[in-house]
Amino acid sequence: MKILLKGGRVINPENKFDAVADVLVEDGKIVKIGAGIEDKADEVYDANGKVVTPGLIDLHVHLREPGQEAKEDFESGSKAAAAGGFTTICTMPNTKPAVDSAALVRSLKMRAQEVGVVNVEIIGAVTKGQEGKELAEMGDMLEAGAVAFSDDGHFDPSAKVMLNAFDYLHTFDKVIINHEEEPTLIEDGVMNEGHRSAMLGLKGRPTVAEDIAVARDIMLAEYAGSKVHIAHISSARAVDIVRQAKKRGVKVTAEATPQHLTMTEECVNLFDTSTKINPPLRAAKDCEAILEGLKDGTIDAIVTDHSPHAQEEKDREYIYAPSGFPGLETSLGIMLTDLYHEQKLDLPLIISKMSYEPAKVFGLNAGKLSEGAQADITVIDPELEWTVDEKEFYTKGSHSPFVGRKLKGKAVLTMVKGKVVMQDGKILD
Repeated sequence: MKILLKGGRVINPENKFDAVADVLVEDGKIVKIGAGIEDKADEVYDANGKVVTPGLIDLHVHLREPGQEAKEDFESGSKAAAAGGFTTICTMPNTKPAVDSAALVRSLKMRAQEVGVVNVEIIGAVTKGQEGKELAEMGDMLEAGAVAFSDDGHFDPSAKVMLNAFDYLHTFDKVIINHEEEPTLIEDGVMNEGHRSAMLGLKGRPTVAEDIAVARDIMLAEYAGSKVHIAHISSARAVDIVRQAKKRGVKVTAEATPQHLTMTEECVNLFDTSTKINPPLRAAKDCEAILEGLKDGTIDAIVTDHSPHAQEEKDREYIYAPSGFPGLETSLGIMLTDLYHEQKLDLPLIISKMSYEPAKVFGLNAGKLSEGAQADITVIDPELEWTVDEKEFYTKGSHSPFVGRKLKGKAVLTMVKGKVVMQDGKILD
């Protein structure tokens, strides 16, 4: 099967290639990139006016399997990923039961191969049951195919346990992803602590809780000589702590979400629980610091933290609703609308932070648009105007703060291993 993508703006962050060119795909591989390719193909796609990029990668999603399939499953979540332009997603282990054994990793990988529309990678738990007390079978899970480890959803309070985890994974050169909020400082908090929380009468989660947690885990990783990845960074001080650690040579990477880049605590509304997320939406100065962190290389990846919930769970009082919302189908649109079209970030940087650099963080064989590479490709129309409609979502979650927003820019084709799985917003059989 030969597919020819004609005349698009091809961006390959790996070698900083950025030019109008054709891309020829054959038998699941990229075989030729260049201007005026005349090879005969089974399908020709006119990419004129569009952008051809490596398949987008999301290091941080919650697909809810096993045990919470009413919220999301591998089939619905991977379809949502393809609709959003993602070809590889990495699913977190805070499920029921937690993914803390090789048997679970193997079964989930089989499940992903059976029903997944895109590449689904499995993240294992750091501790048994994600209880923060005893290390999980990380070596066995690595052999079974886990790509990284996390107790995401909460902060592991024991520094000793975390140091043991860093020491253990140092041998394997694998990364731990940490949710960074010191628990004693955020008890019952539901939004950023500050003037807005006081006005709304809601208990806050202060930025210092994140700063302390980030500093501790960076120091532990530095001591062990291991890799640490800071999940969904949201505090200006935390960004600077990562920046200084990188200057010292610490093996630290970080990620940020579109919501923490483009929304502030002023968006919090008692009657809209879609804005309840952890870590919470912060102040404008924090958004600006995250933006600068992306520009100067402090922050390596843009992720969604895709966290769907059942509608009846979110349709409650703000303090009782669970945190998170689905982001796979809106992430690229928000980045293009609020940051690219507003001239805050250029397109090659956004593409790099959503493909090539995330692949490097986890050591994935992905994120490259080069001859010989697997044909995981995203085609984007940066000028396409569309309105976010939860009725058209493939995810089971519908509680997005972006519902009803008019966006500019969208993935119009997603190719996984040389097969077109999404075209013009529709998942193909």
